[in-house]
Amino acid sequence: MIAGIDVGGTFTDLVLLDPRIDGGMRLVKVLSTPENQAFGVLGALAETGCDLAQIDAIIHGTTTTTNAVLERKLAVTGMITTRGFRDVIEVGRRTRPQAYGMFGAFEPVIPRNLRLEVAERMDADGKIVIPLDEDGVRGAVRALLDAGCESMVVHFLHAYANPAHERRAVAIAREIWPNGYITAGHELLSEYREYERGVTAAVNASVRPILHRYIERLQSELTARGFRRDLLIMNGNGGMVSAQIADREAAKTVMSGPASGVMAAAHTAKCCGFDNLITYDMGGTSSDVALVLNATPAVSNELALEYAMPIHVPMVDVRSIGSGGGSVAFIDDAGMLKVGPRSAGAAPGPICYGRGGTEPTITDANLVLGRINPDGLFATSGAPPIADIREILRQRIGAPLGLGADQAAAAILRIANDRMAGAIRMVSLAKGHDPRDFTLFAFGGAGPLHAMALARELGIPRVLVPGRPGITNALGCVVADLRHDFVRTFNRPLDAIDIDDVRAIFTQQAAEGRRAIEDEPIDIEDIRVLHGADMQFIGQTHLIDVPLPSPKVTRDTIQTLFETAYFERFRVELPEIRASLVNLKTSVIGQRPPIDLAMLIDPKGRKATLDEARIAARPVWFDGEWREAAIYARDLLPIDASFDGPAIVEQMDTTIVIEPGNRVATDADGNLLIHVEGAP
Repeated sequence: MIAGIDVGGTFTDLVLLDPRIDGGMRLVKVLSTPENQAFGVLGALAETGCDLAQIDAIIHGTTTTTNAVLERKLAVTGMITTRGFRDVIEVGRRTRPQAYGMFGAFEPVIPRNLRLEVAERMDADGKIVIPLDEDGVRGAVRALLDAGCESMVVHFLHAYANPAHERRAVAIAREIWPNGYITAGHELLSEYREYERGVTAAVNASVRPILHRYIERLQSELTARGFRRDLLIMNGNGGMVSAQIADREAAKTVMSGPASGVMAAAHTAKCCGFDNLITYDMGGTSSDVALVLNATPAVSNELALEYAMPIHVPMVDVRSIGSGGGSVAFIDDAGMLKVGPRSAGAAPGPICYGRGGTEPTITDANLVLGRINPDGLFATSGAPPIADIREILRQRIGAPLGLGADQAAAAILRIANDRMAGAIRMVSLAKGHDPRDFTLFAFGGAGPLHAMALARELGIPRVLVPGRPGITNALGCVVADLRHDFVRTFNRPLDAIDIDDVRAIFTQQAAEGRRAIEDEPIDIEDIRVLHGADMQFIGQTHLIDVPLPSPKVTRDTIQTLFETAYFERFRVELPEIRASLVNLKTSVIGQRPPIDLAMLIDPKGRKATLDEARIAARPVWFDGEWREAAIYARDLLPIDASFDGPAIVEQMDTTIVIEPGNRVATDADGNLLIHVEGAP
């Protein structure tokens, strides 16, 4: 028995694989508890009615660290760094928060008064220039403690080339520091570029106490309820690790929730025969989009969570915007309609939830336009009538713009869809990929409500909606593999490298990854090792990710692969400039047994006919007018169902809007494949 649990901004979802019951799977969706995510996790487990002592593994995707960073609710953290370099993480790359504005500010992860310097210096080759001042380290550690720091990071210049000074400074700090919250920069990220490495280490140190307390509290509560195994945590790279490893490398759990959804999407689509996807996950608070090429999600170690927040650990390349079902619509000071990024969240939530919400949201707009069944909402007995919500929309949004309630609701959806289409362009067109060559994989509680409109806007020909879109992130937890990523700076001209050194580093990384996976408390079927390199032309600053077919690759092969990747990205050839091999990367993946996705849909219900699955009809707003739409129950759709829009498909965890002219077909796993009218 394996449980996958994902905590979102509005809902906590659970998938329990239980071979003892019919269908082999239990699904749970409960409201999240932002004040303490553990309560939502425990509540979801309680809803299953299962004895926790019988569960073999709990895999948890958490937003604890992501929220802490975005909301700047961080532990008080200090830094010890090389003399003369304490302002590196604040100066950064000399960019501006608003590239074209006169004003803008940002707050560094660690304030200047808590960034202390000591005498030490390595050069870029790892040779000692100035010995470490050990007494200076002791003084700095005591000063940080006196300043009230709970966590600390040691970040020395060129420690990636020779970490001896960082290791010694950490050893000295452990003699004095009262807890285990000490981060050595080179242990988390052994690459050059002191700014990115320093910010990554600072983020890790700042969220370690927060994640540690959360995991400790949750593990304690689980143990008290009978759970006898180790908790597993999803990482942002789309793999899972034990809670103990996640505790040490807390920065790697940032964006783990969105990453789990992308992994589930890749797994589902591959089973359907689709290898190239744009994943679109719209929840209650945000929308996340990502690209999947050849059934493999794009993973990058070059991502920035927000301005001046580069977190250079491998993460699934997900782009997020503050546009979810709970995003608030408002008229700004200039009289313009805006939607998000502020969200009503789980509390108070949209107006239609009846939990005290007073501001119109995307969910309220969908309800007013007939797209959502009011009887299917997670609402209380105090939910207001639709007529009251329409009046709020008319007064708050419509009146200032000279629109009626219906037109105001439609305008909210149009603005929201435009923002989401922009995010999809960022992961496709901005990377040199044509959206028309992909399938849009729509999930999340609100994703299928908007997916057809987005596909039409971008010319995407197909939309794939999985069996349980609203719990896809939780499903990602149970289908994800174990994964450990390693990055090491090499930083040499390609024509001057010793290829044996490259092969030795790859061999060392692979061996370390295999050892880590063997120590994990979960069964795997096989171990897969992937190698790659970050490369650039000498004199450039941006890096190109170059997958390598083998650790025994030759110099000529690396050159050819780099030139091909560079041309595919920029459509430019630069044969006169030398290439540089910057970072060597290895991913070691422990592959787990596959999951039968047909379990997501109850096979008993799928014996109904299409006419039996059509349970009602109601007016729905499409393109400026009301049209009668058939209402189908997703759980009753037969395996070989086929029908045309306009239609609405309803299920426990989401609502799917089928626009006029769209053609829908189901498959054996319960997925819906929608052909979008007007697309190629």
